Formats: sequence, C-alpha cells, structure tokens
Amino acid sequence: MVSHAYTVAFEGIEARPVEVQCAVTPGLPAFAIVGLPDKAVSEARDRVRTALSSMAIALPSKRITINLSPADLPKEGSHFDLPIALGLLAALDIIPSDAVAQTVALGELSLDGSLMPVIGALPAALTAAEDDRALLCPRASGAEAAWVDACNVLGAASLLEVVQHFTGQSVLPAAVAGEVHDTRGDKDLRDVRGQERAKRALEIAAAGRHHMFMVGTPGSGKSMLAKRLPSILPPLNAMEALQTSRIHSLAGLLDDGGISKSRPFREPHHTASMPAIVGGGRSVRPGEISLAHNGVLFLDEFPEFARSTLETLRQPIETGEVMIARANAHIRYPCRFMLMAAANPCRCGYLTDPARACSRAPACGEDYLGRISGPLMDRFDLRIEVPPVSFTDLDLPPSGDSSTQVAARVAAARDIQLARFGENSDIRTNADAEGSQLDEIAALDSESRDLMRKAAERFGFSARGYHRCIRVARTIADLEGSEAIKRPHVAEAVSYRLTGAKDS
Repeated sequence: MVSHAYTVAFEGIEARPVEVQCAVTPGLPAFAIVGLPDKAVSEARDRVRTALSSMAIALPSKRITINLSPADLPKEGSHFDLPIALGLLAALDIIPSDAVAQTVALGELSLDGSLMPVIGALPAALTAAEDDRALLCPRASGAEAAWVDACNVLGAASLLEVVQHFTGQSVLPAAVAGEVHDTRGDKDLRDVRGQERAKRALEIAAAGRHHMFMVGTPGSGKSMLAKRLPSILPPLNAMEALQTSRIHSLAGLLDDGGISKSRPFREPHHTASMPAIVGGGRSVRPGEISLAHNGVLFLDEFPEFARSTLETLRQPIETGEVMIARANAHIRYPCRFMLMAAANPCRCGYLTDPARACSRAPACGEDYLGRISGPLMDRFDLRIEVPPVSFTDLDLPPSGDSSTQVAARVAAARDIQLARFGENSDIRTNADAEGSQLDEIAALDSESRDLMRKAAERFGFSARGYHRCIRVARTIADLEGSEAIKRPHVAEAVSYRLTGAKDS
C-alpha cells in the first residue's frame, strides 16, 4: 500500500509543494528515504522511528520506502519529519489516509515525539492555501502561519496530539495569529544636536526612498542619524508586511510569530562575508540585502567592507532583486532596500582637522574613499558631509522637529507618490521611476532645466546621476506639496550630490 502526505520544499521565498509517498512492502527490513534528501532529511528516519517507539508504535519488519516527489528537487531541512511520520502512520492504517492527503504538514520531531518549531511556516501556509489544504505545524510555528486567513492552520505540541486529531479522539485548535510588533523603538531625531542639514537630507531620503551616503569625522553623529531613520519611515502596508515576513520567516527571525509593520533596519558589521550580505551559503539563505527588503540597509564604516562585497550591491540597488546562481539551482530573492552608508573622511578620521590629521593628509583621504568605486558612488542620490559637533553645543536644548513631526511630512509625501503611481503599480516611490515615466512626473521648466544642465556640465554628472538628481528634486517638491518642480528644488537636489567621489 502507498500512502500520500504533503509538505513543501523552499526555493528562495517560494514554498514548492512536495508529495511524500510512503510504501510498506515485503522484503528485508529497511527504512529508505529517496528524492534528493540532504543530511537532515536522511536522518529523519531515526527521529521518526524513535518518536513512534515513544508512543508504543513499532515499525513492521518490512521494507519502508519514502519518496519525496518531485525527485529532482533538492529537499533540505528537518521540517520533513512530520510529513514522513504522517505518511508512515497512514500506510500502517493507524490514521486515515484521506485526511492526511488534505493536509500540508511540516515540523521537526524530538525523540520523545514532541514537535519542535521550524522555519518557513508563513510561506508554507500560503502554498497550502493555494492548494486548498490545511496546514499542520508545531504549535510554536502556528502563530506566524495563522496570518494567512485563507488557510486553516492547526498547531500541535506533539505527534501524539496529531494522531488523536486524525483519529477523532480530540480536535486540534486553530492557531492564533501572533501579535503585531512595533520595532521602531523610542529613538527620536531631536536627540541629535545640531546637524540640521543632515536631518533635512534624512527626511528627503525617507520621503522618496533615496539612497544616502554620509561622510564625517568620528563621533559627528552619522550612526545616530541612521538609527533614527526607522522612526520617520511610514509603516509597512499589508502587502509589504507579508513580503518582508516571508523572508524573515525563512531566516527564523519572526519572534513568537509576530509580524512587524515597522520597516526592517539591518546593520551588518563590515567584516560580513559576501554570502552574508547578498545571500547564499550551503542552503542558499537570504542575505542582509533581502532581510532589509522594504526597509533600510545601514552599512557603517562603508570603505572597510571588502571591495568585492560592495561591488555586488550595484545590480540589486538597480533591480530590487538578487539572483543567486549555483551549479544546481538559481534562487531569486527580492531586495528593494534603502541603502544608508557612513564613512570617515580617511582612515584616521580627522582629515579636515589640521591639528589631528595624520601625516599622509590629504592623500590618505583620497586613498580611503577611493576604495568606493565610482559606479557604486554614482548610485547614491544624496551625499552629505556631517561636520563635528562642538561639545558646547551638546548642552543646548534639543532643536528641530521631532520624529513624529517629520514622519507626518514623510507620510504626506509618500501619499502623494502613491496617488501619482497608483495602488496597483510596482512603482511606489520617486526613486523607482525611470524612463518616460520619470519624464512625465518630473518635467522641468526652462529655468530649472537650465540650472540642471549647468550643474551636470560643471560637476560631470553621469546620465544616471542626472536622473537621480531629478528624482530627488521631485521628492523635495512633494515634501512642499508643490505639483511643479521649481528652481529651488533643483538647486537643493544638486547640493546633495557634490560630496564624495566623482560620478562615473
């Protein structure tokens, strides 16, 4: 007899359906798992055998074969334990096979039969809903899966509870969606003393999702500014929250199943490897750029990152997705993030202070920032200098608007852009507009175009830099509620592009 259970295999953020076929046939006693299982899946036979023994269920002295179909799809992870156990129990007529066939299952088995939480419950629930099946998962994983309203999610604490559910002895309760978390914290822009120009640039960057580069001496407030960016960004809408949570579910970052509507803020250390930033590794997991999808990727000490790692950012910045190519698979992850980078002006950090600069100034500054290639620097819409703050200014009362006030202006500008591009458009912010669409939404009058042309000729803007400058001007106009881009908007946008390496 062959029984059928169902689960999923993860390919990027997609959960592909997998049929678990179980056959118990006469022959020498054996327990084989076929269908491209990895080491964790192959070891499932020992966990399943011991978990069934803890329930006083002995396997027959026959040949047991588990086939994971499609057989050419790699199977990775411990979440195959539960569907393998269900297929085996159905083949032994302990639980009804038709009920098992109507369920997508995933979960790791302990040796005592309890179910351990696994990653990927949220994308698995989406796949189960598409196939019109219920999802059976560990109770600890049910909170995130329950956010998919179209799927009936059942959470169990042990294999015994699963058997009792399928045999009608007791019914598993439906899982309850986890709490929505607000991770923006209590950081406020008013905590930053001075730096009014930097705060203004931060507001523009948040309003239009523009990439921003800050250069300044140590202790000038670059990191402090960047960490307050989430406090002025609008919350994720329902679709964005679902997209981001699918990635975080695969990375095991959803605490207690709670889905956050705050935009993610990732700040990897400069020693991070290329797979850690871009994605990859043995099981091709999402990297920091994907974990920052719909949010912020903050790279402090930007020139200290490996040159090869920085150069891999160039294409994802433009396309909003990354393709990780391996010999046996090509995995695609979304990564539409807002890049914030900070750097000292040189290795010693005091290039602009003659009393503290090293003996190699100013050559040390050119060498240090020269680690950032021209094509990468060209992708930053705003570049600002963050000057040092005098210690006497630290005793002054807070200045400028609070994060709440700035967030209101940013939200109003985002609403203008959403109305401009439409609810169903893939483009939601000015930073994403290009081609004829950019010409349509950011038309310049003769005075503004003349200023833009002179600036481009004077400072050697590339075609990319020229269009990015226009996008910033469009955002500045949106913040003012102006339908037309005026000369002051263009002048301010140009001023934010004169710091750092030359365009190329």
